[in-house]
Amino acid sequence: MLKKRIIPCFDIKEGRVVKGINFLGLRDAGNPVEMASVYAENGADELVFLDITATLENRKTLTDLVGKIAGKINIPFTVGGGINSVEDAARIIEAGADKISINSSALKKPELIREIANEFGSQAVVVAIDTKYKNGEWMVFSNGGTISTIWKALDWAKEAEKLGAGEILLTSMNNDGTKNGFAIDITNQVSESVNIPIIASGGAGTMEHFEKVFTQTKATAALAASVFHYGEIEITALKNYLKTKNIAIR
Repeated sequence: MLKKRIIPCFDIKEGRVVKGINFLGLRDAGNPVEMASVYAENGADELVFLDITATLENRKTLTDLVGKIAGKINIPFTVGGGINSVEDAARIIEAGADKISINSSALKKPELIREIANEFGSQAVVVAIDTKYKNGEWMVFSNGGTISTIWKALDWAKEAEKLGAGEILLTSMNNDGTKNGFAIDITNQVSESVNIPIIASGGAGTMEHFEKVFTQTKATAALAASVFHYGEIEITALKNYLKTKNIAIR
């Protein structure tokens, strides 16, 4: 059985870590290079870096910043934002990322998942899915959650796996930043329907929320931002808590 992973997420805007609620109202959370170093020392299993305005601003990911962070940490590092080609992915991996995350570009051109997986292996491809519950369905959104697509989250997750994704980062836009808990229903549906690891994202507010997502779904990792960035939950304490609940943790 895969041991569960705890993953802090950096939403990056203009070179700084930011965090909002339901993808809106972003506020500054700190310097990503300094924060990455602290997380690596304090028990984070991986780090996710999302250049959240790269697609909206039609530009490439901040490669220099990726290199600086990679030089400070010794844990797996996933980078996303503005990756539209195998060449873009290569640039990010050369800068020090272990995996790349694609979202809007994969929705625009699903074949990109296969192309990057063929070049670097499925283990290096994380497909990020931003999903919102509307009109009785969990639908997929692109471009930083600003554009609705025709895809249902479950169908797109299955398609991503088929095309060669090695992992899915599933974010509930409804839950994002609310600290009311992860979206258990869609996380459970997706994790039951695919055979690749699922990272649950959006809504973490307490240690119990992590326990719940690990015991009520097959998610193999849980990602959070503000509760870690603002010191509300300390990763070592969280891991110790989960161990007392008999959850196999890294």
